[in-house]
Amino acid sequence: MRFALLAAIPGLLLAATPLPGAAQGQAQMPAPGQGASPGQGGSPGQGGSPGQSASQAQRNLDSAFEALREAEDERGAHMAEMAIRQIWARQASAAVALLLNRGIRNLRANQAGDALEDFDAALTLAPLAADAWHWRAQAHQIVGDRVAAAGDLRECLRLEPRHFAALVSLSRLQEEAGDARGALRSHEAALAIHPRLAGGAERLRELIRAAEGEAM
Repeated sequence: MRFALLAAIPGLLLAATPLPGAAQGQAQMPAPGQGASPGQGGSPGQGGSPGQSASQAQRNLDSAFEALREAEDERGAHMAEMAIRQIWARQASAAVALLLNRGIRNLRANQAGDALEDFDAALTLAPLAADAWHWRAQAHQIVGDRVAAAGDLRECLRLEPRHFAALVSLSRLQEEAGDARGALRSHEAALAIHPRLAGGAERLRELIRAAEGEAM
C-alpha cells in the first residue's frame, strides 16, 4: 500500500448509516460505543474493556481478522466483521464516544463545521483511535478540505493498516481523482482482508474494467 498518493488525492466518506453525499455500496461502520455496554470504554487504542490487557485485546482483534479472512460463508464473515467493529468501537472512552457520537449527529444534520469541532476534541483526547481519524476525514471532505481529509485517512491506515473500510474509502477517493489503477489496488487490498465484503466482487469487476480502459 503506497500512502504517497494521499498527499494529492482527496476525500473520504464512511458512516454507520449514509451521510449526506455518501457513496452507495461503501463499507459502513457503527457509531462509537455500539456493541459495548456502559462503562466498557477502555483506554483509547486498546480496544478492550477495563481489566483486559492491551495484549489480550490485540489478540482478540487478530483472531477476529483471521476469522474474517477465512470465513466460509456470508454469515461467518458478518459475525467476524461485527466482532471487529465492536473492538474498534470500544477503543473510545466514554468521553471520546460522547464527542464522536455528537459529531456524527452533526454530520447527519449537515452541520459539518460543528462536527469538525467535535472530532478535533475527540482526537485531542484519543489520538490513537483510528476510527476517530476516519470520522473527522468525513467532515473535512464535506466542507471541501480534501487535503485534510486525505491526511486523516492516511493516519487512520497508519494506526490500523487492516481497516478494510478505510481502504474502500481510499479506493473511492482514488477513483474520483481519476486513478483507476490505484483504486483497483486499494480495493484489492480491502478484499484481501475482507474477502466477503458487501458489494466487493461487483466493484472489483468495475474497477478492473476501468483500469483496463485507463491502460489503453
